Amino acid sequence: MKELVILSGKGGTGKTSLTASFAALAGGCLLCDADVDAADLHLLMQPDVKQTTDFQGGGVAAIDPDRCTACGTCIDLCRWSAISEDFVVDEISCEGCGVCVDFCPEQAIDFPTKTCGQWFISDTRFGPMVHARLGIAEENSGKLVTLVRKEAKTLAEAKGIDLVITDGPPGVGCPVIASVGGATSVVIVAEPTVSGIHDMARAIELCQHFKVPVMVCINKYDLNLENSATIEKMARESDLPVVGRVPFDPAFTRAMVQGLTLVEFDAEGDAAAHLRQVWNTIMQVPAMTAA
Repeated sequence: MKELVILSGKGGTGKTSLTASFAALAGGCLLCDADVDAADLHLLMQPDVKQTTDFQGGGVAAIDPDRCTACGTCIDLCRWSAISEDFVVDEISCEGCGVCVDFCPEQAIDFPTKTCGQWFISDTRFGPMVHARLGIAEENSGKLVTLVRKEAKTLAEAKGIDLVITDGPPGVGCPVIASVGGATSVVIVAEPTVSGIHDMARAIELCQHFKVPVMVCINKYDLNLENSATIEKMARESDLPVVGRVPFDPAFTRAMVQGLTLVEFDAEGDAAAHLRQVWNTIMQVPAMTAA
């Protein structure tokens, strides 16, 4: 079983739109939406949810007034100033580090695990999908990404599906690290802007650190040909394949409004032809063809 992870460095590059079209072109795959902080792949997949499970994340300290002797140890130790003078924990300020729990001399502080979101197993028109929704301002998105990827691989094995396509989160932080480890290959979708080039470089560095094969796809390449050339040069210098260049096309937006992938909405269009070429090139890269 192979897992292809689609990253972007920064948001707004069209990563999810390309991921959805790849799913349409794959001819049978399992989809995994690992962008749990701002999940939007479901808008194009229109999933039929079959299973919903609560995600238990970190804990929040809770002081039991019946056991508390008001010694003040917890207030002194809390670097987040989350405990008031009347020994009430502010759940928003509490980072869930657990220091107050460990050092309370009266063991008067509980640390219950809380529900931070939900994860789902769904059916889509392109195959099964594992996705999640993290609660507003909740932490532990990296932990949820790890869980979603694990469940996706387990489901793929159970159903005999040999390809998982994962829509990864933007950036290079904990959720991205959690989405990269153990992947067969990564496609970085880059846009020809200064910030797009900068964040692509950061994403490449991250993937190379974890020794995951990387490919580059330039989206909206014709908006700035000079910057697109810069992206290609950077890829060559890092010995990375550029698997394709997708032109800017307003049909992407029109397709999204209809809840469709571009290759469904405008199958004969120029951008759809480029996407098919990109997908075929990805599937011929050694990392994806190796046994």
